[in-house]
Amino acid sequence: MVQKKKRLSAAARRAQLIGVGKRVFAERGYEATSVEELAKRAKVSKPVLYEHFGGKEGLYAVVVDREIETVVARITEAIGSGTPRQRTEQATAAFLHYVKQEPEGFAILCHDSPVAVSGGGMSSLLSTVAEQVGDVFAKMFKGAGYSPKYAPIYAHALVGMVTFVGQWWTETQSPSVDKVASHLSALAWMGLRHLPMKPNNVSTKRRS
Repeated sequence: MVQKKKRLSAAARRAQLIGVGKRVFAERGYEATSVEELAKRAKVSKPVLYEHFGGKEGLYAVVVDREIETVVARITEAIGSGTPRQRTEQATAAFLHYVKQEPEGFAILCHDSPVAVSGGGMSSLLSTVAEQVGDVFAKMFKGAGYSPKYAPIYAHALVGMVTFVGQWWTETQSPSVDKVASHLSALAWMGLRHLPMKPNNVSTKRRS
């Protein structure tokens, strides 16, 4: 007697499709991924995918939202306590450990973001990560007596720096993530430790 294959619950099927979508989008990017391929990899019919997400765009949006939430949550927790230098190192390490532990998620964030999905035409989803991290930095700046309106500069700088180094690290896998984090945080801290309340261009005085 042939046993019938057990049907997944709606929640389990949704989770399975998200997992498959994460793998395929990481490998191929949004534009090169088709609904047909997603359905084939998930071993379901296309109508099942449409039923749960409305299509490729809906699935991609869910996958991306989850990755962004994961990164921001890790960085937010990392800078929640400690001295300023410790927070800098903890934030850097948190992002790099995400790169190590979630290579597929990191690959997705490094791909160009489709305008139709991101809604802003940003060249990279990491811009969204930086914007959300900027909100966290703004609170920290305000508590330290600095103007919170400049927090996005430092958030984008941190995300950009760690992203490029993270891409390099995924190819080399050496040195260790913690060692890389210590070097990056030291580089960042050398500038942040003497950050003036109102930075001015050094060449301004010369021109005047």
